[in-house]
Amino acid sequence: MDLKIAGKTALITGSTAGIGLEIARKLAVEGAAVIVVGRDGRKLDQAVAGIRASGGVDVSGVRADITTADGAADLLHQVPSVDILVNNLGIYESKSFADISDADWQRYFDVNVMSGVRLTRHYFPQMLARNDGRIIFVSSETGLAVDPAMIHYAMTKTAQLSIARGLAGQTKGTRVTVNSVMPGPTRSEGIVDFLRSVSSKPDATVAEAEAEFFATARSGSLLQRMIEPEEIANMVAFLASPLSAATNGAAVRLEGGLINTLA
Repeated sequence: MDLKIAGKTALITGSTAGIGLEIARKLAVEGAAVIVVGRDGRKLDQAVAGIRASGGVDVSGVRADITTADGAADLLHQVPSVDILVNNLGIYESKSFADISDADWQRYFDVNVMSGVRLTRHYFPQMLARNDGRIIFVSSETGLAVDPAMIHYAMTKTAQLSIARGLAGQTKGTRVTVNSVMPGPTRSEGIVDFLRSVSSKPDATVAEAEAEFFATARSGSLLQRMIEPEEIANMVAFLASPLSAATNGAAVRLEGGLINTLA
């Protein structure tokens, strides 16, 4: 399928690994001029090289820490305009509510929420002015179905849903759309450590830890497996394309059936 994004400029945050990398790869292979963003220069170079090896022609990397106002300003100076913005940067962990410090709350808000707010605040008015653009927030199923062991993370994901929907309300009558996606547990670079951190067996194999996680923490999943990053990337690429023009202000569920609206 031709997504009709050839020649469009797409910036994806947190795109040196995991979901972000696969989104960048998918958009680049579809012909977009892709900008990969990350803080680690070595991983940034590897991501750009890997996307090119997959068939992405126009791909570049920008090293920036957008969790700070200065870092975001530096990125915006280097990339003043884009057609597609994917706010993917995010961190997660499992932690008892009583142990979540003030610093933890602030860090999660700065990384997961403010990084996207800063970039969107710059690019969104431009998109409205030219009557064209796509903004996508990568949220999580925990934005609706809050995991008691990840309350600080879930708070940031709920915030993203609210921001995306509020911005969409400002696009009425334009060709700009703002949507969010809600992935479920997705295979990523840090998932092994996370699975072991919540497993009853610290020395469990990856397969054992994953099976226990879905049997206990995510028993409602219809997939009963980790979602692959490319499965998320396929939906994000569609939402980034002109083919998705009728989808605006949506929170698209990609959580494998975890959220049971009838429960």
